Amino acid sequence: MTSQLLKANVLKKMSPVFGQQSYDDHEQIVFCNDKDTGLKAIIGIHNTVLGPALGGTRMWQYNNEWEALNDVLRLSRGMTFKSAITGLNLGGGKAVIIGDSKTQKTPELMKRFGEFVHSLSGKYITAEDVGMETTDMDLVRDVTPYVTGISESRGGAGNPSPITAYGVFMGMKAAAKYKFGSEVLEDKSVLVQGVGHVGESLVEHLTNEGARVIISDINEERLNEVSTKYGSSIYRGQDMYSEDVDIYAPCALGATINDETIHRIKAKIIAGAANNQLADEAKHGTILQERGVVYAPDFLINAGGIINVYAELEGYGKTEIMRKTENIYNTTIEILRKAEENGITTQEAALNVAQERIEIRKKENMNL
Repeated sequence: MTSQLLKANVLKKMSPVFGQQSYDDHEQIVFCNDKDTGLKAIIGIHNTVLGPALGGTRMWQYNNEWEALNDVLRLSRGMTFKSAITGLNLGGGKAVIIGDSKTQKTPELMKRFGEFVHSLSGKYITAEDVGMETTDMDLVRDVTPYVTGISESRGGAGNPSPITAYGVFMGMKAAAKYKFGSEVLEDKSVLVQGVGHVGESLVEHLTNEGARVIISDINEERLNEVSTKYGSSIYRGQDMYSEDVDIYAPCALGATINDETIHRIKAKIIAGAANNQLADEAKHGTILQERGVVYAPDFLINAGGIINVYAELEGYGKTEIMRKTENIYNTTIEILRKAEENGITTQEAALNVAQERIEIRKKENMNL
């Protein structure tokens, strides 16, 4: 038996679904399987107190199914708080499709996934995430109305990535204002880890502001492409976390701030687009606080994407999308100050605000 399989079996014995640390009272978990298309997916619905659970679908080649389950649980939980703190009437949900998006994604697989989404009758609304494109959401739309992020030609708000990046940029500027006394990022050094759709758009904003941008990515072709396009420096060192930069912007997968990296981080601010950047929210949030590193909570500053797709449900236009996204700046300042005033981590301060809104709505619903 391989070590990987042995590890998966041990995890299975030790961690029943309801015992997963990231389970956090999820309302529903749906396992989707279709032999004909090869679809293996998991939909996590964390909370629907504020409204239907909206969250993107991620396609990724996970090492095992327990890893995929943990990811969808963490991601869907984050969506609950993202919508709540942004003031949207949405709950939190997410989906993952297990597989390589470059080689295993087919129109038939996407449509079959859409049928599973449709079977939930609107309790979960999907959207674009890692490994997905607007064209994939169009395929899902062929079989269900419970999808956002479809192309503008079909009445949608289009690709949410640029708006996500703009929200991160606003949150980063707010963190700079709090830490340095000025929101101006000109001449500030920013290490952007991950230059996919969102990361590249963030690089563009930073470059236009005059920041000194350093980029990192596992895809060498993307690195060279973005570097050439924006004049960014490519990180060629061995330990990016120890790099002496002003701002570290994780824009790839989550949990890059963990036991192995956190004490090496020299950045004064962490503000990026990745979900679940803290491997352990309480532990790592506290360490950053003690070290004086300003952490802009990811579910707060990366909410531009959900603001963008929410427009499809509420029918507001680009002007309102930008207004709501720009307000991430004000909310970030509020959260950072609240954390300082109460002697708590910024993650805890943001969670408190989000949970308070959920509790208020829950009481209102009970009194109806």
